Amino acid sequence: TCNAAPWLGEQLALLSRQTLLPDEILVVDSASTDGTQDIARNAPQVELIPIARQSFDHGGTRSMAARHSRGDVLVFLTQAALPANEHCLSLLTKPLRENTQIAVTYGRQLPHRDATPFATHLRLFNYPALDEKPRCFADRQQMGLRTIFSSNSCAAYRRDALAAAGYFPEQLLLGEDTYTVAKILELGYCVQYCHGAQVLHSHNYTIKDEVRRYFDIGAFHADASELLATYGGAGGTGRRFVFSELRYLSSRRLYQLLPLSLLRSAMKLIAYKMGRKACYLPKALARRLSMRPGWWS
Repeated sequence: TCNAAPWLGEQLALLSRQTLLPDEILVVDSASTDGTQDIARNAPQVELIPIARQSFDHGGTRSMAARHSRGDVLVFLTQAALPANEHCLSLLTKPLRENTQIAVTYGRQLPHRDATPFATHLRLFNYPALDEKPRCFADRQQMGLRTIFSSNSCAAYRRDALAAAGYFPEQLLLGEDTYTVAKILELGYCVQYCHGAQVLHSHNYTIKDEVRRYFDIGAFHADASELLATYGGAGGTGRRFVFSELRYLSSRRLYQLLPLSLLRSAMKLIAYKMGRKACYLPKALARRLSMRPGWWS
């Protein structure tokens, strides 16, 4: 968490009403100044782990929390991911309890009520309303990079498999979940999407936000080039997304947003390609283009 007061109280209340209750809840907080730490301290069964804001690392911080925890099954949530029903944890962890080959599961992310059409479509595209069969290492031949798609906004891991993969990598710009799923699949395990395990989680990104995010994705893909060598690139998914968004907007007669959709897609593609070449850019420019400017130091 980092300044999560608008969500944390509700999130903890929703977790306390799950049909499968968590045995422990760890809140790792990056020096919040809005009362987040007080909410965590006053909640039952919650252990607060404060860290310095500059020490936060997507992979390293989660690895620290995983090693600190006691459970055999570890569930990760981001601060604005609110369980949408009381069965979220039960459905998210069910495949891990029933099938020893499945080591990672992730839930369906639904748009918040204030989500823009672009944010809503992104969630519908990435998180469909049906379960998929488990994805294993051999599926990369047909599914490419989609094979290792997951999201730590709402995900569960079998501890022994996570430990065998070395937990999450440190000092990645983003994508610690994708990277770790790839390593876990290479160990012979599988990942399962659970559409019934639902959380409300979406972001109303501006074009500027999208540029920064896709620049970072490109930089991550360049930094973890072995993933693309093993699982293939992201081009096919990108093309499908563009046409899917245009169809979505047209089906809702939001014709005035079609030019903006094309502009956003073009800007994301340019930003992604610049991210792939980030190592050749001046550090000052990379910081301006990134969602995490401090990382480039």
